[in-house]
Amino acid sequence: MLFKIFCMQIKHNKFKPFKPESYMDEQGGYYAGDFNESNLRIRDLEEKQRILKDRLLLIGKNLIETKEDINQKILDIKKDIQILKQNMDRMLAFLETVSSELSKFARKEDLEILSKQAKMFQPLNLKIE
Repeated sequence: MLFKIFCMQIKHNKFKPFKPESYMDEQGGYYAGDFNESNLRIRDLEEKQRILKDRLLLIGKNLIETKEDINQKILDIKKDIQILKQNMDRMLAFLETVSSELSKFARKEDLEILSKQAKMFQPLNLKIE
């Protein structure tokens, strides 16, 4: 009987989980090896589940930290954009002021015409001649 269990353990399909069959001994009880093996598998599964739970908690913690970092960076970028908008508004106001003041100044051509007219009419040169 033990040889049969040993052969089953060797020949089991590696792609399907091995399910040990419970055999009764002569007194009607189960073999202790089957229970020990089942207990080991249960412990292994519990350990895997605990490891997966720990990994999941770490991933969740990292996700929360990453989200907080990204939110902080977004807030910083929004502040920078607001400052840039204010600076741009100030520059636009300055350019409007300068452009309105430029129309009040004389052009170079106008100054040349005035200087020619001043040269043509020189009252001091008239007295000397």
